[in-house]
Amino acid sequence: MKDASKKSLQLHKKYHGKMEIRSKVPLGSTGDLSIAYTPGVAEVCRMIVGDERLAKTHTIKGNSVAVITDGSAVLGLGNIGPLAGLPVMEGKAILLKRFANVDAFPICLDTQDTQKIIDTIKNISPVFGAIQLEDISAPRCFEIEKRLQKELAIPVLHDDQHSTAVVVLAALINSLRCSVPIYGPSKTPINRHVTQIKIVINGAGAAGIGIARLLIVYGFKNLIILDSQGALYKGRKDLVADKLEIARKTNQAITKGGLAECLKEADVFIGVSKAGLLSEVLIKQMNPKPIIFALANPIPEIMPERAKKAGAFIIATGRSDFPNQINNVLTFPGIFRGALDNNIRFITPAMLIKAAVNLSALVKSPTPIKILPSLFDTKVVKAVARAIK
Repeated sequence: MKDASKKSLQLHKKYHGKMEIRSKVPLGSTGDLSIAYTPGVAEVCRMIVGDERLAKTHTIKGNSVAVITDGSAVLGLGNIGPLAGLPVMEGKAILLKRFANVDAFPICLDTQDTQKIIDTIKNISPVFGAIQLEDISAPRCFEIEKRLQKELAIPVLHDDQHSTAVVVLAALINSLRCSVPIYGPSKTPINRHVTQIKIVINGAGAAGIGIARLLIVYGFKNLIILDSQGALYKGRKDLVADKLEIARKTNQAITKGGLAECLKEADVFIGVSKAGLLSEVLIKQMNPKPIIFALANPIPEIMPERAKKAGAFIIATGRSDFPNQINNVLTFPGIFRGALDNNIRFITPAMLIKAAVNLSALVKSPTPIKILPSLFDTKVVKAVARAIK
């Protein structure tokens, strides 16, 4: 990891960031200028005045996404502000271009005021065909997304919630396809079925709540979500609106306490929290051969070798240097490719579930060390994009 950090610093300095803008058309003569700029461009403007739909076919709008943050919740770094968040937004933009040929622009807002963020995005929205919200802290991210989805005529997706949820669901589907039983309280083998398995999600921010919501829509019934104060449950007095909403739909047994209490006889651990929070002792409290998704970056909740030593059957992280990388680059390029190509106004949970199913199907015979396709599998973007329609 130290070597990657050093090389990343060198790369960013050498190229002054990761992006540039290039013209699609020739500009080598006055004739070229007369067509691309004045006087010819005036006719394009007049046509769009008469029919705004032409902006999608005659300008960059039809293939553009704004990647927007306020820098308040950058993965693994926290509230580092807009300027320090810019390298991450550049990264998201080049991933959209590389994998889905979407023209994306990094936009970092120098405010963390919810209303100002909403107003600013609305004011710049005419340029873009879709909005990708990034690294905005909870609970503000929920309100910002909901308001923009209602008030804009283009799709808005908070990547930390929804793209992450799609790839986690795909990984979980394929983990359950691996033929290993779970064990109930009587130690009798039972099938790994969505309505039976117990899932513990550690982290109740944007990613944790987004994952829980999608898993519930898919059909999982037995979920417990924890924040820094312990398990969410109906009746807990300190919960804000979004945590209260998800608490009402989960933890029906009203389990209280921390991971030690919640992981007893659990089948799946999904960590979107902090490094080192999961121990071998806690894994041994789970049902035999549990599934461990330790997704904190850059250091996961538990390192894979320790999880395996404790008896984990399937282990996934967010890192590329271990098997089973759960990374939302598998999902958001395809989601936006599909949304732009199909003129989607809303990206619905049903579309996201279909995207997860399509993604999981690319692995014909999943194994404990291969539950997701490669990030570089050319079929990934097409499979995900087919769901967004």
